[in-house]
Amino acid sequence: MKKSVFFGISAILVLYGGIFLAISRAQWFSWTENALSDLGNLRYDTAPIFNVTLLIAGLLLVLYSSIALREHAPKTAYFLALTGFAMQLVGLLCENYGRLHFYVSVLLFVSLPFAAVSYFIEKRCYLTWLVFAAVPVWVLYFQGNLFPGVAIPEIFSSFVMLPWLAKTLISVWRG
Repeated sequence: MKKSVFFGISAILVLYGGIFLAISRAQWFSWTENALSDLGNLRYDTAPIFNVTLLIAGLLLVLYSSIALREHAPKTAYFLALTGFAMQLVGLLCENYGRLHFYVSVLLFVSLPFAAVSYFIEKRCYLTWLVFAAVPVWVLYFQGNLFPGVAIPEIFSSFVMLPWLAKTLISVWRG
């Protein structure tokens, strides 16, 4: 079971490594003007990097959830597996798919707080509430009081998930 924790660690490393690799190869990318999904648009040479990153990181998250997290926090394992699956859908149905891409992106970002709340209910881990720090950022974005690009709210939403996800990794490792 301890070895399965590496699926979770690998998911994090692959996700952020791939995102930042794609950004480093996209001179046109702007944190304030673009969405992260723009990196996966098929007209750019960053599409294979970004989309495959989401497919692999999502698979690793599903594996971590279904193998390692299942015994530690079974309800959270389902929600986190859904998050991993949604991540894969975002990579598979890139922004060239229009509304379909939008819907799977919403599924990804909505599944994050469900996984966090589930983990709080199961383990009383207060770090999970950090996920809600993203709410004001999204409100500012949708009110037009932030940048026109959505990349900052997207990456911020993923960063606030890291502390409690790290907590699950440590807890599962310790058994």
